[in-house]
Amino acid sequence: MSSQTIRSTIFLGIFVVACSFSSLVLATPAEEAELAQLDKIEQELELQREWAKYRWGKAQSDCYQQYWVNYCIGSARTQYRKEIDPITEQEIALHEVQRKLRKSLKDQEDIKRAAERASPIKAAERADNQREFEEKQKAAAVRAADLEQRRKDAPKRAQENKSGTQLD
Repeated sequence: MSSQTIRSTIFLGIFVVACSFSSLVLATPAEEAELAQLDKIEQELELQREWAKYRWGKAQSDCYQQYWVNYCIGSARTQYRKEIDPITEQEIALHEVQRKLRKSLKDQEDIKRAAERASPIKAAERADNQREFEEKQKAAAVRAADLEQRRKDAPKRAQENKSGTQLD
């Protein structure tokens, strides 16, 4: 299978996914599976981009062995652009679909969180947490006040201990 047919297959796949996404709202597991599939396509496109970059670097390196260096580098750059431009177009389409899917997943997650926050069980749990927090704050304040009082009374207690206890 040539790289051009692979590119057109990938582009067609992205186009089909984009069209199917725009026409209906998918369930979260299906969207997550679709996002995983798009991530695989993105990895394949990145691999194609890296290979094209490698070939361009090699061609550029080979150009320095020739007499007409600038002409050769220009030709190599043109070939590189011919390889990269379709990949870039596919990546742009892919990233747009990924953004839509991620936004949809985030919106669904936000709706789910809002529903959980609105539930009476969660409200009672938050009230309990708030009450426990306030109790801990009061207990900490009492301990701090007691410690401060003990520090103030320390010289007095030390004097009492010295005068009251004599060992023979």
